Parts: sequence; C-alpha cells; structure tokens
Amino acid sequence: MSKTYFDETHCAIGHPKSTFMQWMLTIDHKRIGLMYAAVMFTFFFVAVATAFLMRLELLAPGQQYIDGDTFNQAFTLHGVIMIFLFIVPGIPAIFGNIVMPLMIGAKDVSFPRLNWFTFWLYILGCIIALASLFTDNGFADTGWTFYAPYSLTTSTNVIFTLVAAFILGMASILTGLNFLVTIHRLRAPGMTFFKMPLFVWGIYATAWIQLLATPVVGITLVLAMMEKFFGIGIFDPAKGGDPVLFEHLFWIYSHPAVYLMILPAFGVMSEIIPTFSRKEIFGYRTIALSSASIAGIGYLVWGHHLYTSGMADLAKTVFSFLTFFVAIPTGIKFYDWIATMYGGKIVLSTPMLWALGTIITFAIGGLTGVTIAMIGVDIHLQDTYYTVAHFHYAMLGGVVFLLFAGMHYWFPLVTGKMYDEKKAKIAFYMNFIGFNLLWFPMFIAGYLGMPRRYFDYLPEFQIYHQASFIGAVIFISGLIFMFYTLIQGWRKGEKVGPNPWNATTLEWHMPTSPPPLENHSKVPYVDFDPYEYKHGEPVVKFDYTTMKRID
Repeated sequence: MSKTYFDETHCAIGHPKSTFMQWMLTIDHKRIGLMYAAVMFTFFFVAVATAFLMRLELLAPGQQYIDGDTFNQAFTLHGVIMIFLFIVPGIPAIFGNIVMPLMIGAKDVSFPRLNWFTFWLYILGCIIALASLFTDNGFADTGWTFYAPYSLTTSTNVIFTLVAAFILGMASILTGLNFLVTIHRLRAPGMTFFKMPLFVWGIYATAWIQLLATPVVGITLVLAMMEKFFGIGIFDPAKGGDPVLFEHLFWIYSHPAVYLMILPAFGVMSEIIPTFSRKEIFGYRTIALSSASIAGIGYLVWGHHLYTSGMADLAKTVFSFLTFFVAIPTGIKFYDWIATMYGGKIVLSTPMLWALGTIITFAIGGLTGVTIAMIGVDIHLQDTYYTVAHFHYAMLGGVVFLLFAGMHYWFPLVTGKMYDEKKAKIAFYMNFIGFNLLWFPMFIAGYLGMPRRYFDYLPEFQIYHQASFIGAVIFISGLIFMFYTLIQGWRKGEKVGPNPWNATTLEWHMPTSPPPLENHSKVPYVDFDPYEYKHGEPVVKFDYTTMKRID
C-alpha cells in the first residue's frame, strides 16, 4: 500500500532525514495546508484572547483592567490577526491546498515550490506584524484599517504592521496565481469547467480577486510608508494630501476582500449541503456563475463605506444600488441550497449542523448589511456597534463557521479517523448559542447609539455588554471543546474508510484515507457530473486501480 503524506514527502531543498525538516521543507500541498492550519489557528486563539480581554474591560463603565491606549492597541491586534493572518488566507490556504488538487484529480498544485515559498512569506509577514509587540512604542493603535492621517502621525509602531500587511498581500497574490494556473491546467481529463466541484469554483473566483484586487492595497500601503518615511504629502491634509483618497484606495481592495473571504466558504457550503441531503445540488450552474458574478460586482461596491465622508449624492446613490445588486447572486445561492435540501434525505451530522447554523447567522449578517447599504440608515448607524455586529455575523458567522464546517467534513479525509459525533454536536450548539448571545445585543446597542471602538460608555449600555460577555464565555468554551474533540479524534478516533460520508466529488474517490503522497494512483478520467445521487445513494462508483467510473 502506498504511503500517506504523513510518512514521506517531497522537499524543496535536498532530502532531509529528520521529520521536522521534512515538514519545514515540504512541497507537498497537503502538508503545506496542514502547516497553514496549525499557524492560523494559533493566531486565531491569540486574537480570541485579545477580544476576551476587551470584553472584560467593557463589562462595566469606566476603566477596569486596561487603559484607553492599551484598548486601542488590543482591538488593532485583534483586527490585524483576524483579517490579515486568519480569515483572508484561511479557507484558500488550508482547504485550497489540501482539498482542491484532490478535487480536480491533480498530483499537486502547478508550482509546488512557489507554494512552499508563499507559506514562508506568510510566516515572515506574521513575524513582522507581531514584532512591534516587543518594542518600546508598542503595537499599532490605528485599527486594522490604518486610516490616514492618524496612522501617519501615531507614535506606535504602525510601520511594522504596514510592512507585514504588504508582505501578506504578496503571499496572497502568489497563492491566487498558483491556484488559477492549477485549475486551468491540471484538471483531470474530461473535467470541464462545469464538471468542477463547486468548492473549486469558489477557490477560482477567489483567486481572481487575490490577483487583481490585492495589488491595490499593496500600492496604498507603499504610499503610506513613503509618506511616513519621507514626509511626502499623499494622505495627510497638513502636507497637502487627501485622507479620503486613502479610504477609497483601501476599500477598493478591502470590500472585494470580503468576497475573497466568503466565496470559498460558500464553496464549502455547496459541498456539504448535497452530501448530507443525499441529493444532487439544485442549480449547479447558477451557483457556479453566481460566484463569478459576486467576484465581479464586488469590485464596484466599495463606496458604501464612505457615505459619511462627503461623497456626492449621485455617487452615494450609485454605490447604494450596486450594494443592493450584489445581494442578488448571494440570494441565488441561498435559494439553491434550500432547494437542494427540499425533498432530500437530510442527515444531521456535525458538518451539516454547522452549514445550517451558518445559513441562519450569515442571513442575519447579510440582511443587516442591506440595511446599512441604505444611505439614510447608514448615516445613523455608521461607526456604531451595529456595524460591529453586522461584520461579525458575516465574517465569523459566515466564513469562520463554514471553515469549522469544512474541518469537520474533511476531517476523515485528512486523518483517516473520525471524531466523537456526540461531542462535536455539543460543541456546535455551544458555539451557536454563545455566538448569538455575544453579538446580537450589539445590534440593539448600536441602534441606540453605542459607538464602536470606545474604551468607555454610558451606563445605559451596560446590560448589552454584560449579555455579550456571557455569550463570549459560552462561545470561547465551545471553541475549546470543539478543538479538544477534533484533537482527540485525530489521536484516538475510530479509523474510517476513504468515503465515510458517501460523498460524490473526486477527493473522496481515494484508495486510502489519508490520501497517498501524490494523491490518485492514476490520473482519473472524469466523465460524470460532480454531484450525482439517485434515491439517496451516490450514482458514481470508482475503480481505484483504473481510476475510472464503474457503471
């Protein structure tokens, strides 16, 4: 039997004998995806701990544990880690690496050594971002948006964070390029674009955003560094610059980045729903094309972040219309997912619970996004806790929840073992209840006028912060219990076969689980649709020797 990727690996340099160096130098896409996961979840818990510190401080009015300057640095650290180090690279770097080549029948990505280099570029960005924590001036206190002119005048080490964000952006561009070439050039024979799994469509649309939108924020960060170092007046009005220009350039990237985060997550949803509904996906082509549509329209909606910046009324109206318009392809996806479940033989396994929970939380995030796309409403809710709650329902309740769904779904593929389903379901309910108790009160507080990013507040808002604190305790407890369950499953779980879910896409058609080092034993021939069920059972059976379907 061929060895798995835990037994041997290809390396970028030489043939090291130590296991540690084999992992550090690996060019195997599956190992690289696992290393991304290990690093990202380490930072994720650092960001969660920072957020919990802020919740402790906000438990009552007045100063409790940290002062205002430390609070500003804490929410900047939380935002930088969560956005640049976790959510933006998360699903593409982890599942795009581990699963996408398996789904298209490839032995690896097109440029394995570039993939290895990209991982270490990401690590370099992480190190530089956190280096300022250990310097005299401390971490940046600007928030993760680095708005000028404050970011250009603050005495904190914002330059570290700007350099780190630039390097992380370069890693994102190279990853997107690698994935685009892989999807175009390494698909198995017979796999046309409309026979690709929908997760691959999500990665494909995301890769175009990475390639085309990320250079804009890179240029913006370089301009900010030039102003910081050389005093050139670009964004600082005291030097003849325009701070609103910074906002435009920043959001021209950062709003497409929202779809960069959510499109691969939607791809995860589109894999889980048909598998656990035991039914062919409804509207395959509309889901695939809606991913491309969201990626395209997403470039044109950045202006709704600037309604209060002095924008012309005509520009506000255009951006408001486009923001409403981008909801149409998203709504198509929701309709198709629900239509897929209708009449299906639904199995409420843990991945399906996470998917169903995400439909609820992301729907709340999406609908509250529509409210602040309205110009008049946004004027009232701008920079309040309402926008904080909306953002977390969309990103945490959408992207991260579906990342957790994917973790549970592909867990047996990656490990060859199964976690404890009962414990995993308990962890889901703890996370779902804690999440909603944490963030929903913020909608009310924000509507009533509680501003975001404030270290102190009026006493009438205390009840909402207290409810959020209770939710935070439940949510963090659920996170810890979930990871404990997954780790225990990896260490001591029951061994399973290569396709325990009875799924239909190509990554499950493997002779072993975990997969062999170079994936499929032979290049598969794909002459079937990616989702074929009949009476609740997969239609396609596979001969693992010839890598062809058995009729």
